[in-house]
Amino acid sequence: MERKNRGILKNKLFLYLTEFFSGMSVMAVELGASRLLAPYFSSSQIVWTIIIGTIMIAMALGNIYGGRTADKSPNPDKLYGRIIVAALWIALIPVVGKYIIVGISAVLIFSVNNNFLILAAFVACMVIFVFPLFLLGTVTPSLVKYSVSNLDDNGKTVGTLGAFNTIGSIIGTFVPTFVTIPAVGTSITFLIFAGILLALSIVYFVMEKAGKKKVIASVLIFAFCCGTGYSDSFAFWENNLTYEGESVYNYLQVYENDERVALSTNVLFGVQSVYMKQDELTGMYYDYAMAAPLMLKDKPTDQMDVLILGMGTGTYATQCKKYFGNMNIEGVEIDEKITDLSRKYFSLSEDIPVTTYDGRAFLNASQKTYDVIMVDAYQDITIPFQMSSKEFFELVKSHLKDDGVMVVNMNMRGMKEGNINQYLSDTIGSVFDTAVTVDVAGSSNRELFASDNPDIVKNLTKHTGELTNANLKNMMQEVTSNLTEYQKGNYILTDDQAPVELLGMQVIDELIKDEVQYYKDIYKEQGIKGLIESL
Repeated sequence: MERKNRGILKNKLFLYLTEFFSGMSVMAVELGASRLLAPYFSSSQIVWTIIIGTIMIAMALGNIYGGRTADKSPNPDKLYGRIIVAALWIALIPVVGKYIIVGISAVLIFSVNNNFLILAAFVACMVIFVFPLFLLGTVTPSLVKYSVSNLDDNGKTVGTLGAFNTIGSIIGTFVPTFVTIPAVGTSITFLIFAGILLALSIVYFVMEKAGKKKVIASVLIFAFCCGTGYSDSFAFWENNLTYEGESVYNYLQVYENDERVALSTNVLFGVQSVYMKQDELTGMYYDYAMAAPLMLKDKPTDQMDVLILGMGTGTYATQCKKYFGNMNIEGVEIDEKITDLSRKYFSLSEDIPVTTYDGRAFLNASQKTYDVIMVDAYQDITIPFQMSSKEFFELVKSHLKDDGVMVVNMNMRGMKEGNINQYLSDTIGSVFDTAVTVDVAGSSNRELFASDNPDIVKNLTKHTGELTNANLKNMMQEVTSNLTEYQKGNYILTDDQAPVELLGMQVIDELIKDEVQYYKDIYKEQGIKGLIESL
């Protein structure tokens, strides 16, 4: 027991600092985990649950192991050695983490039929994050052993350790989210907090004049990680990206060719916004959504007020301006960095105002009414429940002018009874008198138009015949011919109960299963060689 009180550990302040930086690093790694996984598996509540659950498992096991080893061998060298290992593991995450995620996904996508995203995210989280956080979980029980010297003040000592851990955790929660990740990215954030843990352990070993080889080796490995792990690229297979970076809310990727510029907020699930460099349609759901202004009754476009909730880079606004001329358009976008990209790369007109705010919060704060409100805030399974409930659509309706039209982009067209789109459509149908839908060709998107005006389809047919642009006219004729009146049911989402992540996950499973089946058939018939050749 005498060894625990030697040298630098005679002053309990160093023990408290160890607890502080350990707690801070645990939370920083947890937040970094969400950003590392989000581009591949989304940032939904399901993914957060997996992250929190696996980290809690790791910490609990670490607490048990740390307590037992501290009782059997109360040697601080072992604790600070474990912290070094944890630091180096965390530093290696930017180097190999994304390759591990892609590798795990590639294996599981061919071996599981259901809940692919849940399983892939869980396995990736277990492989990448459990071990270092298990090691950090040994810190608290070990420090209790080293810091409690008598029973007279053990409560005070343990309480102080807990306070330092909590304060460190608070700082480790706010700094990555608001400072390091937006400023320097996820990779460097991992390196920063790994460096803090490593520096703490090096101070210990230097002051104790021990572990010289261990210190030198750890510094060299950390230097290697800093040299190779400095990268904000999640789509490492892409070579010609115009922009790749992160914001408080999203991973952001911009790429362009001779025809268009596109934004993706994740790696695996396609395009969220697009700008066409020539005067042409996008070929995406934005074209279908342009039917909404034509559903109004004989109103000049320059007198129309249009609101877009989920502005993105302004594709819908730009296309409406291009084909309809002057319209009073404004947008709401929660991610200010996306708005910045819209001005820089997507030619969003400066005369279109964009408010940085949550869509529902904006409606709550505004008294203005609109002729058209577009709801385009859903992407993959990251559907904000507060913008999918009956209460939300009632709020949208209250901001529509008489006979105004709401258009909603639903991006995951499911086939099973009780899928996410059926829930959204039934919920909207419970609020509006008229609802019609059209499926977007060549994609999983579906556009839903809702209004209290029963003549929206008749108005669309009339105004389509008056269009002079041949491409737009053909598109609107296609929309009109494929519109289906929605027969509402009883699948209703409310503020109290809106399981949008689970519903979205079901559709994602269907889509992945359909997409992968082709390659599974090749693998069964031709083996791995045939699969590689087909890719």
